[in-house]
Amino acid sequence: MTVDPELAGLMRHVAGARSIAELLADPSGLDRLEAFCGGLVPYQAPDVRIRTVAAPGPNGPVPIRIYGGQAAGGSASGAGPSDGGPDDGGLPALVWMHGGGFSHGDLDMREADQLARELAARTGGLVLSVDYRLAGGGVHFPVPHEDVVAAWLWAVENAAELGADPLALSLGGASAGGNLAVGAALYLKDSGRHLPAKLVLAYPFLHGELPSPDASGAPDMNGLPPVLRFTDDDCRAMVENYIGGPLSMASSYAMPGYADLAGLPPAAILAAEYDDLRFSSEQFVAGLRAAGVPVEYRLEPGATHGYLNHSAGLGVVRRSLQFLAGQLARTREPAERPLGA
Repeated sequence: MTVDPELAGLMRHVAGARSIAELLADPSGLDRLEAFCGGLVPYQAPDVRIRTVAAPGPNGPVPIRIYGGQAAGGSASGAGPSDGGPDDGGLPALVWMHGGGFSHGDLDMREADQLARELAARTGGLVLSVDYRLAGGGVHFPVPHEDVVAAWLWAVENAAELGADPLALSLGGASAGGNLAVGAALYLKDSGRHLPAKLVLAYPFLHGELPSPDASGAPDMNGLPPVLRFTDDDCRAMVENYIGGPLSMASSYAMPGYADLAGLPPAAILAAEYDDLRFSSEQFVAGLRAAGVPVEYRLEPGATHGYLNHSAGLGVVRRSLQFLAGQLARTREPAERPLGA
């Protein structure tokens, strides 16, 4: 398999840039980045109900943008009695964290806003997108981790009021957001709190040092633009900025790929074929299966890291959104509900 043709056709817009920071330093950088993300591709985002709340947390309020749920007319947006409306006992819901290397990103990026709109519209459920504090300027672990835990506990406490099924409440995120989701799930498990019905992860960053790829299955990524690659130095810098010190200081809640994974809820993991972090996902999947945790793993052919930040006008993005929507909808199946919940 080669890089997805639609993605490959957009890479010329970031040619020559060694990093996103370098790209944005260029006066035309924002326009180039938007073109690279498919901003010129025809696409209309779903119109779903959106509101914002603030969850109390140890570091102050944590903003949460809620997508979907009860529309103005009183019915669940996109849902009927047969597909998870309130008459069935509540909607499936997902507490979601965007990526951005722990230090960048916001609720307006496609990996947050577009994804939440699409999943809410496709499932008739709810997506709670969390505006956790970013690492930098004196903010380090455990602050972002604590924000995510606070958002999750708020979602559990308010699930019924939101119209959500507390037994169909999932937790997930993309890239660094996937790390935060798994770290929070480990804390919830260890502290005996309400576990997610499922972990829903997209190309998560779970190991401070990249696992060695299986040479037989590793694609040739040498032709990718540097902005799409992760080196060992890149990963080390992300970790050190996040935890405020060397990797050796990181607890399992900060770098959950090294944790004891027994007792975690079922997981659905989406990885990109042309992504250095793919091998972190694969090692994590193997660890979950060895611990007896059910896993559904999808390797998106031809995709590159962060591709959910591209327009859903692209086929590769739509296919992955459908996978994630299917996983969210299926959390209502009794076999996938956490024991003791």
